[in-house]
Amino acid sequence: MIVLYEHPLSPYAQKVKIALLEKGVEFEARMPNFFGGDDVFAAASPRLEVPALLDGDTTIFDSTIILEYIEDRWPNPPLLPASPADRARVRMLEELCDTYYEAINWAGFEIRVFRRATGELAERLLARAGRQIAGANAYLERQLAARPWFNGDAFGWGDLAAAPAVQAAALGGNPPTAGTRLASWLERVQTRPSVAAAFLAAQESMAGFEMVPQLIESGQFKREYRDHRLEWMLRSGAADVVLDGMRRSNIRFSQELA
Repeated sequence: MIVLYEHPLSPYAQKVKIALLEKGVEFEARMPNFFGGDDVFAAASPRLEVPALLDGDTTIFDSTIILEYIEDRWPNPPLLPASPADRARVRMLEELCDTYYEAINWAGFEIRVFRRATGELAERLLARAGRQIAGANAYLERQLAARPWFNGDAFGWGDLAAAPAVQAAALGGNPPTAGTRLASWLERVQTRPSVAAAFLAAQESMAGFEMVPQLIESGQFKREYRDHRLEWMLRSGAADVVLDGMRRSNIRFSQELA
């Protein structure tokens, strides 16, 4: 049995689940104990991040590496385009969605849901995020061009990479501009069974989330600040949010290996 350690809200886990569903691979979705003590998860994911994939004795972490493993392990139907140039194109889309776009959505969630910032600072940060999402969507619109899918004629790697980012932004109040090709693409992709299942699981996981800000405030639950996320907060004028989280010990950075 294939086991996928995940959280339904993670865009990285979403794209892996979509890939497995597209290929018809049966798997068990399992949420790790994020409060610690999950030795199997810790062994599979030394950074203590989701997703992590277990395939017998094989364990893989990092969503992009997992996608590459899935493509090698179950080559049909293929998710990567045929030509080297198109493969590079959709991999670059994935990289931008995983880093630049994800950081914006993540910061918005930190502010709107976890209330890391309030008042004028929150308004300023959310306005900045909205402008950046508009720019990211304009870039994706150009990349989509006249194609029905980011992959080309068929749904694939580029689409499953972009879908979680664009969907999260839309749910946060920043959907693609009405009438654009990207807006039409999002409507199509939302009805695809694999994507719809991942998005439904994310929506259902929000039940009881009203308690999470209190868990964060107490330091029982720590959100990870690293790489592109940390950069977004610092360059957007939210250094005090980071420092406050460090003082309260309710943020964390990359796990140190031992």
